[in-house]
Amino acid sequence: MYQTLKEECYEANMQLPRLGLVLFTFGNVSAVDRERGVFAIKPSGVPYEELTPYDIVICDFDANVIEGIYRPSSDTKTHALLYKTWDSIGGIAHTHSTYAVAWAQAGMDIPIFGTTHADHTHQDIPCAPVLSDTMIQGDYEHETGNQIVNAFHEKGLSPSDMEMVLLQNHGPFTWGKTAAKAVYNSAVLEEVARMAQLTLQINPHTPRIKDTLRLKHYERKHGPDSYYGQEE
Repeated sequence: MYQTLKEECYEANMQLPRLGLVLFTFGNVSAVDRERGVFAIKPSGVPYEELTPYDIVICDFDANVIEGIYRPSSDTKTHALLYKTWDSIGGIAHTHSTYAVAWAQAGMDIPIFGTTHADHTHQDIPCAPVLSDTMIQGDYEHETGNQIVNAFHEKGLSPSDMEMVLLQNHGPFTWGKTAAKAVYNSAVLEEVARMAQLTLQINPHTPRIKDTLRLKHYERKHGPDSYYGQEE
């Protein structure tokens, strides 16, 4: 019944180890079917080399299992809340990639230093603050989603313009129109995090990219008069 959705989710998950974004059973990707009100997600603790499309779990937006023989990812409630809150997103990825996690553990936004960063988002990549003790001791995974949403609200960010976030002491979450785009954004985030770290090692006083160059690179790819790539 959900075979196409499961296959989309499976293929996206298999990209994580291929891209060097996860080790062992770290991380997860989900893919949504808005018409049916469900999403597919990796099962908890299943090694990628053993994963098959059949193993993918189907859940509703309240994180209830609709179909599957395994327990879904431990982050399922986070995915569910983001899908329920942001109806523009079609896939979510969560990794523990090295450089992105390092910035998250430091509790710092990733500064926008160059055009590689500006090609994908026009501002610093935000780091949502660590959860309160009450949130951690309560419905932790659900509250993780709330913390991301609240951080975007407080910073005036749109999930369509900023498709990635760090969560302090935890790691990165990314999303996109599809599960494949969410994984793409995870890879971009990791590379931008690595570049920023190397930049600060070379020159700790490096200024952010100048506004005209920042906006030029973002707008030529994402603006109303964008001209990057080929016409569809």
